[in-house]
Amino acid sequence: MKIATKQVLRILHVIAWIIFLGLCIKTGSILYSFFVSLFINTIATKNLHMGLDLSDLYRFNTQHYVKFVSYVIVLSALKAYIFYLVIKIFLKINFVQPFSTDVSLLISKISVVSLGVGVLTLLANGYTAWLTKKGVDFPDLQQYTGGAGEFLLLGAIIFIIAQIFKKGIEIQSENELTV
Repeated sequence: MKIATKQVLRILHVIAWIIFLGLCIKTGSILYSFFVSLFINTIATKNLHMGLDLSDLYRFNTQHYVKFVSYVIVLSALKAYIFYLVIKIFLKINFVQPFSTDVSLLISKISVVSLGVGVLTLLANGYTAWLTKKGVDFPDLQQYTGGAGEFLLLGAIIFIIAQIFKKGIEIQSENELTV
């Protein structure tokens, strides 16, 4: 493997760690603010996370508030989990024989989780649209519930890559047997 390729992979590994840590912090921040808003001070609903104002939803119905924020927390946690799996790939991959069942399983998990994020985002967006029809005023939620199509497409592409990787494992195993 060329030195430039190794450097690029190291940089990507560091970037994956940064994104993972950022998503973990975001998830923890939302979770903490959510508990504060429920059990300590309802004023926290006005600034749940970086200006996210869900006070109108809280006033409308506390159960809907809990459901919606749960969607947001689970989506954020699943996005962090995707990057955790990416980091595990960097730790497990052997560049001499890159096709291994461990890496293949991790790639398959990433595709399943990405598809799950896409479906869950669609549900959250539908739920938001339904609540908006009921008269709840929402701020811009793009950074919390946006990207359903992107995650569905990502999941499909990674699923295809996982299938190609499985075929690579089969070919690598056959080559080891013929040597």
